[in-house]
Amino acid sequence: MTTEQIIIFAILGLSLVFFMWGRWRYDVVAFTALILAVIGGVVPTDLAFRGFGHPAVITVAAVLVISRTLQVSGVIDLIAGAVLRMAKGQGSQMTALSGIGAVLSGFMNNVGALALLMPLALRLSKKPSAVLMPLSFATILGGLVTLIGTPPNIIVATYRTDVVGEPFALFDFAFVGLPIALIGLIFVLLIGWRLIPAERTGRRSAEEMFDLDSYVVEVSVDEESEFMGKTVRELEALDEDRSIVVGLLRDDTRRLTHIWGERLRAGDLLLLRVDPATLDDLLKKAGLTLTGAERLKEENIRSDQVGTIEAVVQPGARVEGRSPQTLGMRRRFGVALLALAREGQPVRERLARVQFRAGDVLLLQGDEEELADAVAEMGCLPLAERRLTVGKPRAVMIPILIFTASVLSTVMGWTPVHVSFAAAVVALILLNRISANEAYQTIEWPVIVLLGAMIPLGNALQSTGGTQLIAESIVGLSGTIPIWAVLTIVLVVTMTLSDLMNNAATAIVMAPISVAIAQQLGVNADPFLMAVAIGASCAFLTPIGHQNNVLVMGPGGYRFGDYWRMGLPLEIIIVATSVPLILIFWPL
Repeated sequence: MTTEQIIIFAILGLSLVFFMWGRWRYDVVAFTALILAVIGGVVPTDLAFRGFGHPAVITVAAVLVISRTLQVSGVIDLIAGAVLRMAKGQGSQMTALSGIGAVLSGFMNNVGALALLMPLALRLSKKPSAVLMPLSFATILGGLVTLIGTPPNIIVATYRTDVVGEPFALFDFAFVGLPIALIGLIFVLLIGWRLIPAERTGRRSAEEMFDLDSYVVEVSVDEESEFMGKTVRELEALDEDRSIVVGLLRDDTRRLTHIWGERLRAGDLLLLRVDPATLDDLLKKAGLTLTGAERLKEENIRSDQVGTIEAVVQPGARVEGRSPQTLGMRRRFGVALLALAREGQPVRERLARVQFRAGDVLLLQGDEEELADAVAEMGCLPLAERRLTVGKPRAVMIPILIFTASVLSTVMGWTPVHVSFAAAVVALILLNRISANEAYQTIEWPVIVLLGAMIPLGNALQSTGGTQLIAESIVGLSGTIPIWAVLTIVLVVTMTLSDLMNNAATAIVMAPISVAIAQQLGVNADPFLMAVAIGASCAFLTPIGHQNNVLVMGPGGYRFGDYWRMGLPLEIIIVATSVPLILIFWPL
């Protein structure tokens, strides 16, 4: 083993450890690994950032923008609403939601498909825990069908260009992906959902999930209080954990915004979000008295101008890994954190100091008109049902026509997929179907950084001879077993890695290894690349393997160990089904 091979194996090995640990964001891990590879001399300096211009990166960014445009156009909302109006019982609702999610995921970002349908699922279902995991799995399965359904497909298709001179076409994945998606959906809808633990009651009301009475209390200002005549802002500064006044009731008048400069009077009633552990000490210091109200009246934290919203923290969100205190949430985003739930249970620690994790469900209060924008700026997904966006027929159809034209151009071979989809984005912006600012905000930059950083590392693994070394080892260990068994090993290893780390990173690492194995065996590389595409996309054992699994974890009340109950038999079915299909449609 050469020095360069030792360096690249060490960097990729450490990256895998940090991906699984999850302490640092995956884009930070990937970019750090890239810099270390440049310093170590395994990635040339002039090639260090060429990955950011890679066709796969451009395609992923374009698909995200197009998906967002289709969402806000209202077309998808109308289709989903029309179908779901006919679904009455839980079984029919689950079938309709999962079926729509799978279809949408074939032609748009599967995270976007879940974001569209999850609020509707929460409103319709009495037991969201029985619906949300099947919906997540369905959107993942739907992404197997087309080139643009999921980033691993785009990565594998683009890598094929380096191997045989041309990429996989838009619908090449459907030969194997469509049967797998259908069989997987049948399992999930008939058997899989029954394997979810019965005690998971899923998302409950805000009062039950967040235990508001433990966080938001009603207090009155005593006449002897030293804060008489002082401002609300001065009162908040008294508590080192930054308690927040979320409402002021005075003379039958309720104020929820712009109260920080208001001077306190005797008899004022304050709605105070405070950590229970510090409540008694704060009451003594400030001269405040609990009113004795048995329960917080929910209407007291809402008004015509002020509302509350539940939102889930997405992987890679701006707030992930940071606390409300370090973020300065109210100053920066204009919202107050009223409560937080994790894995369906209220967090009872000092909220100001709790670091947000992907999958956390937040109860936020803010200006009604600005609340949705604030949630988006934080990188969170609102759990309130989205209003249907119904526009003029011609305006609604413009995004559909542009998307169809880009797909047709790709299928006919007139332009590569990254060019046709980038052109579609330009057309959508010029025709005012989406603003340039919204397009930039829609792109998941952590994913882009991950891809741009990992692609040079994948190339370094190949250029240093690392892929060849791994391939020789695998072929040597496999001995005289048949080639289909080696193909199965590649699929299972890829699937396992995808359950533990980001699926796009898995595809980048495994694609060159699979081609090297095929070359060692002297067979066609296409079936091995297809195995990598399927394995990298099928992450069902853990919530960390795919963004969609993380997003449903909090609202569904799932625990980390709940996913394998339905995910393990599903992955076994996929392996048993996909290997014969690959060998039929992509022969050795």
